[in-house]
Amino acid sequence: MTKPALLMTGRMMKLIEEQLDEAFTVHRLAQPADLDETLAKVGDSIEAICTGGHTGVKVDDALMAKLPKLRIIGNFGVGYDSVDAAAAGKRGIIVTNTPDVLTEEVADTTLGLLLMTVRELSQAERWLREGKWATEGDYPLTQASLRDRSVGILGMGRIGMAIARRLEAFAVPVSYCARHRRENLPYPYYPTAVELAKAVDTLIVITPGGPETRNIVDAAVLEALGPRGILINMARGSCVDEQALINALRNRTIHAAGLDVFLNEPRINPEFLTLPNAVLLPHVGSASVHTRNKMGQLVVDNLKAYLERKPPLTPVPETPFKGW
Repeated sequence: MTKPALLMTGRMMKLIEEQLDEAFTVHRLAQPADLDETLAKVGDSIEAICTGGHTGVKVDDALMAKLPKLRIIGNFGVGYDSVDAAAAGKRGIIVTNTPDVLTEEVADTTLGLLLMTVRELSQAERWLREGKWATEGDYPLTQASLRDRSVGILGMGRIGMAIARRLEAFAVPVSYCARHRRENLPYPYYPTAVELAKAVDTLIVITPGGPETRNIVDAAVLEALGPRGILINMARGSCVDEQALINALRNRTIHAAGLDVFLNEPRINPEFLTLPNAVLLPHVGSASVHTRNKMGQLVVDNLKAYLERKPPLTPVPETPFKGW
């Protein structure tokens, strides 16, 4: 029996590739530039796509229009800004992502990055490794501490809630901003990012990516955060106006920033590398074997649900499941 055709837009983890090879006839893109040639050969047969933001391929309406049999797009990652989910919904195509399985890992990493940034832990380690502890004495006392801080969470979804629970354990006051006030939350709510930034001195960004949140943290938000301010971005690089942030760090408009996400990853703006008050991570929020395996299996299970004519496990809101 002929297996349904699946387009894989780039390399995926072994767990995903092996299982999808068994279930589908997989057509792989070695690089995004190969897309047109591949579509010319097999576009009419593609029923499923396996993709992720790391592949560099935008699954937009123009691409979907070239795939008349496409029924499901399995996205690796909770964020799916590289897929035009609204366009997929209009075409009756299901988009799935990988929520929940990475929530706790990303929240853990967020607290780690927050502590690294506030207490300058990566800089202190370099001080030791470079022999300065022996030759120049103790690392200078840090100006910032978590003890006298209040944290604002920009985006109060699953991960935002997990971050808030951890901050409560650290006895740190929490406020938040989201599209809507959430019922039964004990934290103060602010309707805009600027208002939240004015009320706190530490801002954690954990919103979805996409046009609605592009540059949601801009120069005005950074100015509102103030000279004691610390920004932590665990969301998407597009959520922060990077040039405004670089200027704020250089001019000490804010105290410091901890970043796990950037525009144009992995080729980030080299100006960040020159800033001593920026702690930089290479998008490792969920990057453990434990969590990535769970994410990969969820991608596979969603795509196999199509084969078995079962409801997908995690369709995104823009593409509610109504049957195959």
